[in-house]
Amino acid sequence: MSAFILEQMCRGCKHCVNACPVQAIAMVAHLPVVDPTKCTECETCIELCMHGAITFRVTEEMKANG
Repeated sequence: MSAFILEQMCRGCKHCVNACPVQAIAMVAHLPVVDPTKCTECETCIELCMHGAITFRVTEEMKANG
């Protein structure tokens, strides 16, 4: 499960991009995008986001595996 940006709530402040210790978040078209192959689920971005725009996304594969 990797972090996921809720686009409707994001203000594009880049705090999450700058805070991610593994550089798993990049700005694309004025919004942050999380690279799930790099995300370590440390929750730094979630704790830092003032707008509550970051959560964890459950993939279909994870749902299937219970």
